[in-house]
Amino acid sequence: MRQLVTWCLLATVKTISHLFFRAEVGWIGPHPEPPFRDLQRLRVVAILNHTSLYEPIFTITVPYRFLWRIARHGVVAIAEKTLKRPVVGRFFSLIAAHVASVTRERDHTWRAVLSRIGPDSMVLILPEGRMMRANGLDANGEPMTVRGGIADILEAVGDGEMLVAYSGGLHHVQAPGELLARPFRRIRMNFERLDVATYNEARRREAAEIGDSFKRRVKEDLEARRDRNCPRAAA
Repeated sequence: MRQLVTWCLLATVKTISHLFFRAEVGWIGPHPEPPFRDLQRLRVVAILNHTSLYEPIFTITVPYRFLWRIARHGVVAIAEKTLKRPVVGRFFSLIAAHVASVTRERDHTWRAVLSRIGPDSMVLILPEGRMMRANGLDANGEPMTVRGGIADILEAVGDGEMLVAYSGGLHHVQAPGELLARPFRRIRMNFERLDVATYNEARRREAAEIGDSFKRRVKEDLEARRDRNCPRAAA
């Protein structure tokens, strides 16, 4: 029953979003044709350039069967303060098969997320861990960096593929602090499919060569990919 409720919720968001927004989607590097073939191989979905709580609008960039995979096997970590919001929290508590509340600390809540990852799971994560404000910085005035949790997930998953979603941003639709979305805007997204085992091995090799950690190499690589591959923000 939970799976059906989640799929219906996501499908409704996608359908409504199609009425009010237009998507422009691009692909980075090699990908199967059609590009969302072999969905069972997708084990991690990393959305970079986190700018708005309205990011479920991005469902217009993926097929309905992708949403069904989220409903059946999705694992999502949501900030504790977001889940505590009366309406928004209820919505986000239903966006995947397994939704875990996490704090900003590496505590038992993060370990609980990792424990939810099974052989069929697809983990959805916003690796920056907080939203960019209109000035290009986070709420504390700091640059947007990738947090180390994505490296933990890649190690826990081990194989399959990672879908990196490079967002063009949603400040033109709804910026943090604003209540209502502006309709009839363009939504831009670039995707890249990466083999997890190959990606992990490349980062471990880099770490060994320069005496760095796997986690830092993942963080810096994803930040470089974000800065290179995110589409220009739409007007």
